[in-house]
Amino acid sequence: MVGADTAWIIVATALVLFMTLPGLALFYGGLVRGRNVLSVFMHCYAIACLMSILWFAAGYSIAFGQGNGFWGGLDKMFLNGIDAETLAGTIPEVLFFAFQMTFAIITPALIVGAYAERISFGFVLLFSGLWMLLCYAPVTHWIWGGGMMADGGIFGEVGVKDFAGGIVVHETAGLAALLIAVFLGPRKEHSKPPHNPGYVMIGASMLWVGWFGFNGGSQLAADGGAAMAMTVTHISAAAASLTWALWEKIKFGKASLVGLVTGTIAGLASITPASGFVTPVQALIIGLVAGVLCQEAVNLIRNRLKIDDTLDVFAVHGVGGIFGTIMIAAFGLGTWTAQLGALAIVGGFTIVVTVALIFVVRAITPLRVDEDTEVTGLDLAVHGERAYDHAS
Repeated sequence: MVGADTAWIIVATALVLFMTLPGLALFYGGLVRGRNVLSVFMHCYAIACLMSILWFAAGYSIAFGQGNGFWGGLDKMFLNGIDAETLAGTIPEVLFFAFQMTFAIITPALIVGAYAERISFGFVLLFSGLWMLLCYAPVTHWIWGGGMMADGGIFGEVGVKDFAGGIVVHETAGLAALLIAVFLGPRKEHSKPPHNPGYVMIGASMLWVGWFGFNGGSQLAADGGAAMAMTVTHISAAAASLTWALWEKIKFGKASLVGLVTGTIAGLASITPASGFVTPVQALIIGLVAGVLCQEAVNLIRNRLKIDDTLDVFAVHGVGGIFGTIMIAAFGLGTWTAQLGALAIVGGFTIVVTVALIFVVRAITPLRVDEDTEVTGLDLAVHGERAYDHAS
């Protein structure tokens, strides 16, 4: 099966990169105003490039080096000691590196949705790079790299269960997003509707397809486990889409396209940690709940707490990932101690590192653009371009 496993993970790697470029870029880009769409594209694309180099330089080694329970060390910097013949399980290690690199790309890219329309580009790059190395990579080591939360670690024989990133990706990105939104403060105008719901739907569709690589690829084999992970992923996404739209209809009298596809992402985020463990019926339950739960989390954060997390990153990704992680224990597929303990430890670590980095990075480069730039739009003021020339 070595050849089949390799072929599948090559495809899965491409699918996960497709999630960020162009999926997430279009999903987020459609949700902002037309004068800021290129800035969102720029953030996603630049983060993809920067994280690739940093993952190669040190991130992979920190996450998957031998090291100790807390971090992997620096022995594998720049893929030291790894060539085309080196194996990680049944696949070439260089392929495992590339697959995990796409996760290191999309995790800080998810945070883009919280600070869209008012962030400085320098802050985006510097914060994202440091956050990936100092927050994401260590957490990855703890859970997936044989670190302190894996089987035989601090939680005993059975460690935390996080198949494809409910904690590693969604909790960390969601919390970081919420904190940056708090430090930034609200936009000058945040009542404008999405400028292009069509982009949002297309981007969500690309994310849905790419998520088969995200979850199915995390099996690291071309087998029934990968097929089941893909199946439960699809069921959860479909169910959450429908319950989000139904809940909108009940509350507001109309079900929107943006709501329907946001429900898709909620269902995908929620099934991610559980996708390697649950049955299709359990996935259906997760999706049905996620569509309502994440929508109510949007209402709580946006309307009651008055936090301008621009594109609801914490409510959809953070809450979804945390919910799915808890459901693993609820279904008896993991221990409550490990699931809740890991959420608490990673949550606390993420908060401390993120806040520290915000203070450090904003001392070097501005956190927020000035008011004139925000009013003009980041596309023209920061990047010298417009997405649409209506006179042509």
